[in-house]
Amino acid sequence: MIKILILSFLFSLTAFDFKSQPEQILTTKLQVTVRDDLGNLVEGADVRLFKTEEDYNKEQNQVGATLKTDAKGKASFNELEPAVYYIIAEKGDKDNSGAGTKTESLTAKKVNKITLIIS
Repeated sequence: MIKILILSFLFSLTAFDFKSQPEQILTTKLQVTVRDDLGNLVEGADVRLFKTEEDYNKEQNQVGATLKTDAKGKASFNELEPAVYYIIAEKGDKDNSGAGTKTESLTAKKVNKITLIIS
């Protein structure tokens, strides 16, 4: 009887499809938080990325679309290459020029974070 139960159990295991799940695909991301000179979060700021300092200075060849910060002052860029980026954040007459315009080289397959101050 026990042999029949064991065989039945083993047979039932083979009836299930134990395909391995595909690995979760992680991408390199950059989360930018924008604050004003008093430290308050800035909602609705435009945030743009550039791959080179020359493109940043000329404001050309932008990486991806311009994003707006949410109510928590955050804008997230997805599916980036692990590289250095130059950032322009602006709202009205305030921007981050002269301070905090360049990231460190982004770490691959991670959410990289940076906080910018606009004044």
